[in-house]
Amino acid sequence: MTVFIVETYVVKPEKQAEFMAFVKKLATWKEKNPKRFKEVRSWKLFAQMFGGNVGGYVEVWEFENLAESEKFSNRIMQDKEFITNIYAELPSLLVPATHLINVWNSVM
Repeated sequence: MTVFIVETYVVKPEKQAEFMAFVKKLATWKEKNPKRFKEVRSWKLFAQMFGGNVGGYVEVWEFENLAESEKFSNRIMQDKEFITNIYAELPSLLVPATHLINVWNSVM
């Protein structure tokens, strides 16, 4: 059963340009390190256009099942290069208390 890890957050208005640079850095790192992302079926990033929160984003990670998402999460969150060079930047770009992570599964 397909599982989606859905992250929502709001980027600080003054950090929009830095956030786009962060996204490009993450995408490039992902492309250069495919073995670290082997469980990820797809990854999409959506920006809020109308309604909701200005500066809002939705990030969707697709996995074959929950076990695959856990394997990926466990490995990537222990990866010192990822934590130090990529993930550490994210909190400073976001409006505090707006980062949410939800798990969705496919029903059809």
